Amino acid sequence: MGDTITRGTTDQLEELRGELTGYCYRMLGSYAEAEDAVQETMVRAWRNVERFEGRSSLRSWVYRIATNACLDALAAGKRRALPTDLAEPSPGAVAPEAPEDAAVWIGPCPGEDPEATVAAGESVRLAFVAALQHLPPKQRATLLLRDVLAFSAREVADLHGTTVASVNSALQRARATLAAHRGPVDAPDPRPSDAVRRVLAERYASAFSRYDMEELTMLLHVDATLCLPPYAKWMRGVSDIQAWLTGPAVGCRGSRLIPTIANGTLAFGQYRPASADVGYTPWALQVVEFSGDRIAGITAFRDTDHLFPLFGLPAHVGPA
Repeated sequence: MGDTITRGTTDQLEELRGELTGYCYRMLGSYAEAEDAVQETMVRAWRNVERFEGRSSLRSWVYRIATNACLDALAAGKRRALPTDLAEPSPGAVAPEAPEDAAVWIGPCPGEDPEATVAAGESVRLAFVAALQHLPPKQRATLLLRDVLAFSAREVADLHGTTVASVNSALQRARATLAAHRGPVDAPDPRPSDAVRRVLAERYASAFSRYDMEELTMLLHVDATLCLPPYAKWMRGVSDIQAWLTGPAVGCRGSRLIPTIANGTLAFGQYRPASADVGYTPWALQVVEFSGDRIAGITAFRDTDHLFPLFGLPAHVGPA
């Protein structure tokens, strides 16, 4: 009987792996670190599964383990960020300085279908994950457990080993801090429908491949941002984005964009032209943010060796 219970519990733990990865990603700002934290969570849970006494739900029990794994990881590291958190916007015609260490940056997260619920999609957006990093780790966990994962205040209190009053106080402070660090892309513009986002994304991919600056101007919000991790450089506004694309980034002319999904939104693997015989080589993963009927932000991640396999993108695209 004990073996049957243990096997059943192990199966339930595996069923939680996906949502645990999403939670740890929001906590840590890195998908690779999130996978490590979830693996550590599973190892700790498997080692102690026979001691699980059922006084709380299995989900609450394993989230306690995952939270502690994330807190351990955060104790040794610096806050991850996006370029918009670290510097003022710079002119588009100016080339970036040397890249920063990869550990500085929030990374993209695969999956989270944009047709999921609004709450699920919003809670994994890059801007939201970046804002979360301003919270002390325990406040971050409290906000995610309460506002994203819908744990009760009592469950979170038991998870942290504290009181309901303490949880409610931490949640109030976390919400206030989060509101203060959310940028223009988080303004209360209407969330575009799935159909609108698909049309905007298709038009963007076509315009970018043709390097049609007039069409891109029509698609971009007047205060749109373009971020370029691992560089601290970022731009705000259509004119500076155009200056970047037609200046330092002019080698992107003729790129091909292959669609994927990242951080609850549409994204693209960008392949720059190499030569007529060679085709196109990986250049960046572009994560696109929408606001109303415009594109509000583009974050272009350059670590294609790591990111393209993670997002199911090919290592090479042949000649057209």
